[in-house]
Amino acid sequence: MATVKVSPKYQVVIPREVREELGIKVGENVQIFLYDGRIEFVPVRKAREMLKGMDTRVARDEDRL
Repeated sequence: MATVKVSPKYQVVIPREVREELGIKVGENVQIFLYDGRIEFVPVRKAREMLKGMDTRVARDEDRL
């Protein structure tokens, strides 16, 4: 497990081994989630993969189409 330090501008550097494992490239977007008292960084493409196949149908009232 890697440890990082928060800079005075509240920035962190993603360690090389984590970037390489996840295939994160320069300029790539990463979504940040607060989950169960912790911060999770998820590359946008990974977030889309996680949601693939999710049932997006929503029960709606008849007057709402």
